Amino acid sequence: MSLSADVLESPAAVRQSPMVITVLLALLTAVGPISTDMYLPAFPVMKAALAARPGEAQMTLAAWFLGLSVGQLTHGPLADHYGRRRPLMFGTLLYTVASIGCALSESMTVLSWWRLWAAFGGAASLVIPRAVIADVVTDGVEATRMISRMVVVMGVVPVIAPTVGGLIAQYGSWRDIFWIAALYGGSCALLIHLLLPETARTRHSARLRIGESLARYVLVWRSRSFRSHALEGGFATFSLFAFLGGAPPVFLNHYNLTPAQFGEVFILNAVGYILGTQANARVAARFGPDRALTDGCLSLFGTVLIMLVLAITDRGGPIPMALAMMGCMGALGFVLPGAAVGSVLRNNRHAGAASALYGTTVFFVGAVSTALVGWIGSERPLAMVLLMLLGAALAFAFDRQRPRPR
Repeated sequence: MSLSADVLESPAAVRQSPMVITVLLALLTAVGPISTDMYLPAFPVMKAALAARPGEAQMTLAAWFLGLSVGQLTHGPLADHYGRRRPLMFGTLLYTVASIGCALSESMTVLSWWRLWAAFGGAASLVIPRAVIADVVTDGVEATRMISRMVVVMGVVPVIAPTVGGLIAQYGSWRDIFWIAALYGGSCALLIHLLLPETARTRHSARLRIGESLARYVLVWRSRSFRSHALEGGFATFSLFAFLGGAPPVFLNHYNLTPAQFGEVFILNAVGYILGTQANARVAARFGPDRALTDGCLSLFGTVLIMLVLAITDRGGPIPMALAMMGCMGALGFVLPGAAVGSVLRNNRHAGAASALYGTTVFFVGAVSTALVGWIGSERPLAMVLLMLLGAALAFAFDRQRPRPR
């Protein structure tokens, strides 16, 4: 893969190698794991410090996912209109300021509002890198390879984030977690300024029209290929977010893990996801992205069934459940990159809008899952796993609806 000079408008862009772009996009996309995984081990400490009611900590996570969902609808048209650099810089700076607000919050309600704004800004780091990929590559296999390389780079963050969060929750202050997030956001803004070229091939008219943006969303949504890929990725994410919302009470209270031990569970998750994405690149290259995506859905459903058996019998403790979740993450390493690439590539003329609508769909469905986990408020694993099974089943159902290549 090479970045051609006619695609990259910034003079500095021509000097950047594909590997630099890949590493930078990976660091930007890692805003999500940092803001999600790192503070999960601190849920009990936060609840005690802020005198929260049961389920309120999960609502801060739901607010984060809701902000990501709404934010991507905004950043998509901005990325198509103004190019990739400026909206990404704005969003990253907003994320940084809101993370400082999270660190200074004195109640769960205030924290939830700041999390919402942090997510709104952080959404730019999710939607725009996908549009950049669509700018510089047009082949599905090559795009899958690029995402797989990104996952190797950003895989370090999901491994470190929960471990650091667990240690901070056990030995320090939960507020330090958000100070670290703010520092990371500020560093990303500096890297965008120094390294990110403008990759947008075309720009829309000088005046940003809301009606035109809505029309592009409608046009993209009417595509059966986009719809099926987006809903498949959305309900796979439903399974993932059911785990993210349910895991703190299950592992910290039901299985009596320490925050540091809980962080180790997420190390297994990150390793599973990295292994899955790397296997996905090889399977997609040999059998095609369509086959890899279907295999991932089947694997996800099968591994959640194993978790269901463990939850019903409630035997073996946290280790078998954590290992089974590692298998789920390996399957998601097939489903999530494949669904994202499939939804954007066939709409690369409106890559920003397609990427934004995909992200909005995925995170809105995920926010519903997290809210349901908080509403149920169970410390036993069965409720969490049943929600995961529902998401896996619906993901497979929409996989069956995807148009198949001839």
